[in-house]
Amino acid sequence: MAATYQTLTTRDGRQLEYLDTGSGGDAGTLLFHVGTPNCAAIYTVIGAPAAELGLRVVSYSRPGYGRSTEQPGRSVADTVADAAAVLDQLEIEQFVTMGWSGGGPHALACAALLPDRCRAAASLAGAGPHGVSGLDFLAGMDEANVEEFSTAEAGFEPLDGYLRGLQGELDHVTGASIVAGLAGLLSEVDKQALTGELAEEMAAAMRRTMAAGIAGWRDDDLAFVKDWGFSPADIMVPVSVWQGEQDRMVPFAHARWLAGAVPGARAHLYPDEGHISLVGKAGSVLEDLLDLAG
Repeated sequence: MAATYQTLTTRDGRQLEYLDTGSGGDAGTLLFHVGTPNCAAIYTVIGAPAAELGLRVVSYSRPGYGRSTEQPGRSVADTVADAAAVLDQLEIEQFVTMGWSGGGPHALACAALLPDRCRAAASLAGAGPHGVSGLDFLAGMDEANVEEFSTAEAGFEPLDGYLRGLQGELDHVTGASIVAGLAGLLSEVDKQALTGELAEEMAAAMRRTMAAGIAGWRDDDLAFVKDWGFSPADIMVPVSVWQGEQDRMVPFAHARWLAGAVPGARAHLYPDEGHISLVGKAGSVLEDLLDLAG
């Protein structure tokens, strides 16, 4: 599943970074949306089962991450054009998609806005929309996330300054220090899961992410606290929602809301999984995605 970073130029002149494991996916292509903050990455815990299932994996850095030009003011829906640009560059027509954490809304956006190309979508510990009936966006989040998204609600300038203050804590994170760096955001089951290869890969991705600055992180957060640009209720593509009740980053209520809002969504809700440990079920998520896609 080796992949190297590449870039393309979008129609509006921005640079867009992506990763591609290459051709030969007998089962098709998985478009993987990384979380927040993160640049394009394909973790072994996802790449290995994808390879076993015959899936080619593509991931891209949303604007402001990695070598992708920032795009202030973007919405969740706006990044669908970038996803399509990467797929077009690689001459991929049909795909399934999965988004982990902050990538979840972007996977759902592809399902909503690329229904002729997206065969199925999975939200893995993904956030629900802000300001909708029946979901208190901040309720149940760890104090650190409440502070971050409360600052995002205050607007661009407060959030920009706030995240610049956090950047230094993540610039030099290592596999050995990443659990301490995330502090209260990790439940016990997540601390146990964030070790070994996964810890090293996530730390490396975080260092690369922070090297580009906080623009992508800032603009992700601002996109999450405004209208997504589409309604989950309008999604007609098959969707699965995966969530653990031990998640301190994205509360369990987000998954319950999404499972009820997306027509026909399959809900996979686990009382003993967390935000990080849930990715250990990636093989099952991908098998389910292919089943949904027919």
